[in-house]
Amino acid sequence: MTCAFSPTGQSVACGGLDSMCSIFNLNSPADRDGNLPVSRTLGGHRGYVSCCQYVPDEDIHIITSSGDQTCVLWDITTGLRTSVFGGEFQSGHTADVLSVSINGSSSKLFVSGSCDATARLWDTRVASRAVRTFHGHEGDVNTVKFFPDGNTFGTGSDDGTCRLFDIRTGHQLQVYYQQHRDNEVPQVTSIAFSISGRLLFAGYKNGDCYVWDTLLARVVLNLGSLQNSHEGLISCLGLSADGSALCTGSYDTNLKIWAFGGHRMVM
Repeated sequence: MTCAFSPTGQSVACGGLDSMCSIFNLNSPADRDGNLPVSRTLGGHRGYVSCCQYVPDEDIHIITSSGDQTCVLWDITTGLRTSVFGGEFQSGHTADVLSVSINGSSSKLFVSGSCDATARLWDTRVASRAVRTFHGHEGDVNTVKFFPDGNTFGTGSDDGTCRLFDIRTGHQLQVYYQQHRDNEVPQVTSIAFSISGRLLFAGYKNGDCYVWDTLLARVVLNLGSLQNSHEGLISCLGLSADGSALCTGSYDTNLKIWAFGGHRMVM
């Protein structure tokens, strides 16, 4: 269900329906079938692992979210849980947690999105309570992503909207919603920001991928309307490190790389 490269690129973490987060050292020798052995298993969640993200500039700490309504900060070196966010604490999520995003400017802060239709801001130094809870969505919050400045973050939901929130005030700054002629409300599955933050990329359950102008809340382009676009749900989005290309993954079994110069590669 989820995977992530470590900051150094030396390891990969993945998690799914087995409630485990498995760490693979990419420098380890492969077995006779060409498979890498698991170097560390992080076990402790009581539900599926929906998302994992390494703490920036570290290969030893990772945050996971789960269907057990919690997020966990792990020490990969020991395989132990450092902190649990939610669960028995009243300020935690009340339904499955689907996504996490760590603040690139302050790695002690992260946000989570949940089936309880909220996003929550957490400080890893204070696990007992959420710093702030963000309301506004009317459906599952499937994806969260910090804005490049670290002061705001975006969300995508089953209610068909993306939203922008300010972590300092708790205020909703913008709503991104495109009205459809047939009154269809395609669910938002994944989002990503351009390096400058001027563009928001949003993948939808119907196969569309909108490029939003974050300031004007206007669709600049729908990649789903272009020739040879995806024919199934957009499951994930990823921006290249230099911001020059976007990769989209879909239930149609294809990955597509969209280069802003106009070229596209299908894998």
